[in-house]
Parts: sequence; structure tokens; C-alpha cells
Amino acid sequence: MKKRIWFNQWFTTVAHFIDMIRYNSDGIEFEVYGTSSNEDALYLSYCDAAFKEPTVTGEDYLQFCLEFCRIHSIDLFVPRKENVLIAKHIKEFNDLGVKVLVCPDARLMEELDDKEATYRLIERHSLLKEYVAIPDYFVVSDAEAFKAAYYALKDKGHTVCFKPVIGEGGNGFRIIQDRLDSIEELFNKGISHKITFDHAYSILKQQSEFPPLMVLEYLDGTEYSIDCLGYDGELMVAIPRKKGKGRVRELEHNQELITLAEKINQVLEIPFVYNIQVKYKEGKPKLLEINPRMSGGLHYSCLAGINMPYRAVKLLLMGNKAIERIEPHFGIKSSYLEKEVILKNIIEKSSQERAFLSK
Repeated sequence: MKKRIWFNQWFTTVAHFIDMIRYNSDGIEFEVYGTSSNEDALYLSYCDAAFKEPTVTGEDYLQFCLEFCRIHSIDLFVPRKENVLIAKHIKEFNDLGVKVLVCPDARLMEELDDKEATYRLIERHSLLKEYVAIPDYFVVSDAEAFKAAYYALKDKGHTVCFKPVIGEGGNGFRIIQDRLDSIEELFNKGISHKITFDHAYSILKQQSEFPPLMVLEYLDGTEYSIDCLGYDGELMVAIPRKKGKGRVRELEHNQELITLAEKINQVLEIPFVYNIQVKYKEGKPKLLEINPRMSGGLHYSCLAGINMPYRAVKLLLMGNKAIERIEPHFGIKSSYLEKEVILKNIIEKSSQERAFLSK
């Protein structure tokens, strides 16, 4: 009998993970459900059944998730949107017979969702501080504090950048530069993440308070994502993925970063698939963030010969019985091409569900 698996409001690249789970080496059959508030989300076309989500958050969204699982007899739920809230209520899903691919430690999830809390978490553990540094940073919520943080970091010789304390990927990230781009720079590069201090300060002054911003030193070295697979305190694999120029990614046997992943696993014991992001400065790795979920670029790391999305699902289904140490293939360099995909129309099957989605 096919197992029903649901992905909610994911990155476009989850389409790769869906295929990896569907075409697994064990021959286990899955029926894939997908939802998004955007009816043209590309990954919905990779699902067996696709539905439009309501544009709600918090408790309302939690109730939508529980009802969706009930209506469709979902066996496995792989959440991205509101995954911290879902972790807090994982028992309610388990009571419905739904296994959820999320770290069940809701307090840890909450800390890792907040970049300042993540840095404090690392700083509390002397073992981790030996293997990864924390960038110099300040957290601010008003324009004058932003100004003070900027000059404090400048006085230490840093180029300064900022980003939201809670946010995903590069959303809201800006590098502060001392001058506007030259004509040459304007014509020879794409969209810039740079902004002058005066421009940023004038924008932030428009509100007496704003959501917390992290103002920190800009790290100008090589960036790595370390995709990890763990369960019950054991790290089965860690794959450092170097971000090269443009779209180039390289799977690198970087023992320094593999050891770092082992130490983070030893202290935090994050289950299933998770991702550690670091960037080098002056030859030393500094932490950007830890994401307790599948990363958007996980499919690159799977070129190491390991189907990490399916193995995570297998751990969820089988627990300790599925634990095994895996040897990845390193030295693989890759890029990608765009591919056209004909979009599938959203399907709504029941009047009960249509009534809920129209709320």
C-alpha cells in the first residue's frame, strides 16, 4: 500500500527531493501531496495531488495542517512553513497516526530559527567554540542602535552587513558600502546586495522600532553548506558543499568542516536532515546559521551517491533500524541548467476542504 507524504509551502527545489523519495532503491511506493499559497508553485507539478493553501499563519495554519492530514489520511508530513510551531504540536499529529519529519525538540527548533539565539547557543558550549567562530555582531531594533553598531564594527576594521534575526536564506541581507557603485560596477554585475550606510539609516529612521536586525562583520571568504544526516545522536554523513562562482557547487572532503559537523551533532543531536552554513574569514570558518531541515541545495550534495531525502524518510519510518554509516563520494563539481515544466492545475477534491481553504 502506498504511503501518503505531504510537503507544505516548500522551496522550488523540493521537486528534486520528491523525485528522490518517489524513486527510492527499496521500491517503497509513495503518493505525494503538495500544497502552496501560490497555485503556480512549480513543485506542485511533481506531486500526485496538489492543493492551494490558505494564506494564514500561527494557530490557524496549525489547524489547517491537522485538518489536511485528517482529510487526506496523510502518513508522513514534511513541513517547512511553521515548522517550529508544528514541532511544538507534534503529538497532535502523532495522535492522528502522522509521522512528522521535523526535529521534535521544539525548544531547540526555536533557538535555531533565531540567529541571535543560535549564536548564544554556540557560545554556551566550549566544545563548539573550539571548532567554529561567531562573527562580531550586534542586534538592534531602532535606527540609533543600528548607527552605533555600524560604527562600532567599522572601528574594529570590519566591512559591515546586516540581515533579519529571523529569516531564511538571503532575504533582507545587505552589505554596507561607503560609496555608490561606479558606472563600471553598475554595467558589469547583476542585482546588488549593497547599500550605503546613509541610505539604510534613512530607511530605518522611518519607524521608531523595527523587527530585530543583526548587524555584523561581513565574511569575505569561501562559503560552505554542510548537509548532514543524523539520528538518535549518531551522525551518518556530513557533506561540505563549497559555493563557487555563479552556479558552481563542489562537494569537498574538508575534514575541518566534517569535524565541525560531528561536534555540532554531538552537542545538539538534531535528527534527520539538517544543514550548517559557514563562511571563512582569514582562514577560519565562522558560523552563519544552522537549519534543522532539508536545505534548498541538498540535491547537489546527493550527487555524492547518497539519497538523503529518502534516507531521512526511512529513519522516520524505521528509526534505529535504518541507521548506517555512509561513505560519500567527494570531488564532484556541478552546476545546473533551467528546464521548462508545464504547470499542473490545482486540484480541490472535497467540498469540506474547499470550505476550509476559502476561510
